Amino acid sequence: MREAKAELAAAQKIPYMASSLILEAVKKAQAAVYYSLGDPASIEAVVHQAILKKQSLDDPVLHCLVEIERMVQQVAFVPESDREKALEQANELVRLASDIVELFAGEKAD
Repeated sequence: MREAKAELAAAQKIPYMASSLILEAVKKAQAAVYYSLGDPASIEAVVHQAILKKQSLDDPVLHCLVEIERMVQQVAFVPESDREKALEQANELVRLASDIVELFAGEKAD
């Protein structure tokens, strides 16, 4: 989580690199969530399978993970002209990821 927050801080200071830094921040936040839940590769596979099946998500944890994936995809495709919107979404995702990591890891996320 510390790296994700650092990427966001850098995105605010280095506008010409902001888009790539914002994307890196949300990917790192997502990875932190996956690691806090166990095997990241398995979790990623389950999330992508759930998205492909387009079925209703009864499991609240899976639902949350799918929403995080959707947020990452949204940030990835935000046009350069909407950088502020992408930064806001990234900040929201990093805060959410911090809460999840803290909850599952039992320790404060940096």
